[in-house]
Amino acid sequence: MINLITEHIDMWTAAQIPKSNGGRGRGKNSNGQSQHGIKKLRQLILELAVCGKLEPQDPSEEPARILLEKIAKEKARLVEEGKIKKQKPLPEIGEDEKPFDLPKGWEWSKLGEVGDTNIGLTYSPNDISEDGMPVLRANNIQNGKLDLSNLVRVNKEVTIKAKAHEGDLLICARSGSKALVGKSALITGISEEMAFGAFMAIFRSRMNHYILVFILSPLFRKMIDDVNTTTINQITQGNLKNTILPIPPLTEQHRIVAKVDELMALCDQLEHQQTDSNTAHQTLVETLLTTLANAADQSELETDWQRIANHFDTLFTTEQSIDQLKQTTFQLAVMGKLVPQDPNDEPAGVLLQRIAKERARLIKEGKIKKHKPLPAIAEDEKPFDLPESWEWARLGDVTNYGISDKAEPGSVNEDTWVLELEDVEKETSKLLQKVRFSDRQFKSSKNLFFEKDVIYGKLRPYLDKVIVADETGVCTTEMIPLRGYCNITPQYLRLVMKSHYFIRYANESTHGMNLPRMGTDKARLALFTMVSEAEQHRIVAKVDELMALCDTLKARLNDAQNTQIQLADTIVEQAMALGKTG
Repeated sequence: MINLITEHIDMWTAAQIPKSNGGRGRGKNSNGQSQHGIKKLRQLILELAVCGKLEPQDPSEEPARILLEKIAKEKARLVEEGKIKKQKPLPEIGEDEKPFDLPKGWEWSKLGEVGDTNIGLTYSPNDISEDGMPVLRANNIQNGKLDLSNLVRVNKEVTIKAKAHEGDLLICARSGSKALVGKSALITGISEEMAFGAFMAIFRSRMNHYILVFILSPLFRKMIDDVNTTTINQITQGNLKNTILPIPPLTEQHRIVAKVDELMALCDQLEHQQTDSNTAHQTLVETLLTTLANAADQSELETDWQRIANHFDTLFTTEQSIDQLKQTTFQLAVMGKLVPQDPNDEPAGVLLQRIAKERARLIKEGKIKKHKPLPAIAEDEKPFDLPESWEWARLGDVTNYGISDKAEPGSVNEDTWVLELEDVEKETSKLLQKVRFSDRQFKSSKNLFFEKDVIYGKLRPYLDKVIVADETGVCTTEMIPLRGYCNITPQYLRLVMKSHYFIRYANESTHGMNLPRMGTDKARLALFTMVSEAEQHRIVAKVDELMALCDTLKARLNDAQNTQIQLADTIVEQAMALGKTG
């Protein structure tokens, strides 16, 4: 069984899953990956431990039956001496309850037969005091160990049952999260009297080190999940006492605990190594991609790009590195470094002159309102240098940002597209769903947009939600429809608004703490990289080409990750099945 662990080290570390959202914890590395393989390895170690497959049995050791008899006699003595109350006998364990056969010398028992349990202290916020007794809660259990760095203290009378002692097992008995129920740690290193909270339980026995291994194992998790059928995620005292567990001889328990500690330390080492490796990889990718943006001219850019292209298969091996490549592509595009300039193209200044004439005509015809002229662009505002034929402009001078018609509920038909922020995936700007008015009726005004309008999510601009509409519809007022004047293509306008410099400006220009959004005046002041229509089309075509390449890389990566994950899961499942039958 140990060979399953040592012979598949590469597989355990390779099987990683991209995390779905923010946050870190054990099993998460700095590259945004959840270390699925190492998590499964930990589960395998614990499962083998409680099945008697992690350490060899010694027939000369005192069997677990004798240990259980000694525990029963000791409890009877304590009852007779009035130190504990006599408990109602627990139901016998039926043969159909036993999930697998045990090694010789082992016995099935119940937690209530080998130890005692209590539920903790109930207190209110008014009881909290800096000089009170510390109370252990769920957040004092971190990665299977006791964490005393964040203690709450209460000024309240604490009964003996609600006090924790050195060597007790602290168990989370109730939580809003199913995954947190059952997380446990040994209480060690306490230097003062402590209580434990009402949503916690303690378990006290002479074999708590081994019982912690059992409680952390998938076997205990399955048993808890099987009985936890209510909407409240909890372990009652009755659940805990009636939970059956495999009991090895006492000396074998010590060997099992020592071996588990040894192998968990190996898992920790693998996690650290993988995290360091991923961090180094991420830094390398960021450094190399930065050289592209900093290239002095087209020749240097081509040299730097070739250096990256020669190592494509080794550099872009994570979702984060591929996303970095996408973001760099957008940035290079708006800096004029993605495609070479054509001296025959019309200069951007000529296009700006036509835009100014068109705006003046629309104002004269009453189609748009005349706004106060936007300030000239100062040199210190410009985030980077542009090619000679390009120009900087204000977004409000080249688009109709903030000038959109309103749509009322009575003015749309059942088939009208009703767009909300939630319909657009963050960062990728992928349209997740199209919902019609028949399925999403609204009562307040919406923004009206038309086919080929760019629709920009101004709420939480760091979410980077920008799409080009492929039909007419209405959207939430947290999204702004806009279009460029004259010959600004919508795909190029979208590309600029998804570039790093624009996102950074938008994030720095928000107001509101809980719901940050960019105001219209700030948005109209944003800088826009103006380029000829012909080069806009060349840029968009090159971006589309590179985005397709990134999507192919990501698809290959997902296929490889799925294969690694399936391999890890299959090995663990087969090993667990073998451990219970072999």
